[in-house]
Amino acid sequence: MSDNKGFRCLRVWEKARDLAVLVYDQSREGPFTKDYGLRDQIRRSAVSVPSNIAEGDERSTDKDAVRFFYMAKGSLAELRTQLEIAHLVGYLDKATFSLLESQSIEIGKMLGALIKARSPKP
Repeated sequence: MSDNKGFRCLRVWEKARDLAVLVYDQSREGPFTKDYGLRDQIRRSAVSVPSNIAEGDERSTDKDAVRFFYMAKGSLAELRTQLEIAHLVGYLDKATFSLLESQSIEIGKMLGALIKARSPKP
């Protein structure tokens, strides 16, 4: 269970939130304006990551929290796949894709550490 500081004090939540904002910024113009399907899916998965971290941190047990952290990790994998597709079809240039990918990898590692720390010990 989280302490009184709340999910906003989790560095992984902050980084995931910032990534979601960056995804919104990068999908605001260019080819994304005509491909609503991919743009909307990328945005949904990006928003899902910090949302699941926040929801998990607010749960009453660590076991329940970890379940939501795993959902965040799944949404992150979904986002990484969609970003790669967007790059391959020419919607994201190499530099932007690399930036988003490196941030996603870092968040994934942080989520793994959070899951390990919050997993109930046998």
